[in-house]
Formats: sequence, C-alpha cells, structure tokens
Amino acid sequence: MKSKKVLVIDNEEYIQEVAKVCLETVAGWQVLTAGSGKEGISKAENYQPDAILLDVMMPDMDGLTTFEKLKENQITKAIPVILLTAKIQASDRRRYAQLGIKAAIAKPFNPLELAPQVASALGWNL
Repeated sequence: MKSKKVLVIDNEEYIQEVAKVCLETVAGWQVLTAGSGKEGISKAENYQPDAILLDVMMPDMDGLTTFEKLKENQITKAIPVILLTAKIQASDRRRYAQLGIKAAIAKPFNPLELAPQVASALGWNL
C-alpha cells in the first residue's frame, strides 16, 4: 500500500513542524508544508496530495478563501480538506460540512491523536 501524502497549510511554522512530525511518525505518511494559502494552492497543484490540513486564520488569504480557491481549481477540487482551527462551534461545524469540508480539528490539537483524527475523518486505515 502506498503511503498517503498530506499537505499542511498553516502560517505558524511550529504547527507545521508538529503536524509533520506527528503524521510522519505515527502514520508513516509523507507530509508537505506551506506557510500561506497561496503557497498551499501551488503545492496542492504540483504535488496532488491525498488530503490537505488547512488553518482557518491566516494573514493575506484565510483558510476558507484558500478552500474556495482549491475547490474552483480543476486540478485540486477533488482533494479532501480538513480544517485546523481554534474557533470551532457546532454552527461552524455545520457550515464547514455544508461547504464540503471533511472535518474540523480543534487547535491546539493533541499531537498523538492528529493522525487517528485525520484517518477517521477520511476513512483511511492507520
């Protein structure tokens, strides 16, 4: 079985690093990182990840705008997206589901639970 490729888009380098180490160590996935929505869209086009973990609150282009641009793009529209967000209410979850977002994981997240949460949201085996 080939390893999954996950793109983490977050403007905080610390979050990128923690997510990368956790997903690579716990799940054995290949992890790419991007520090902005624009960089993330470019990497999504070029590397075709199996999933994207996307921060909601970022400068310049926020996560929801980035998500919209990913969905408008023929090359990236089928890639499942999971949001990483500090702001997560029941109403937010409903809105995210209506937009087609697979799940929302609260920040700060438990590093050891990140891979199982992602796998569960996407129906992947760990």
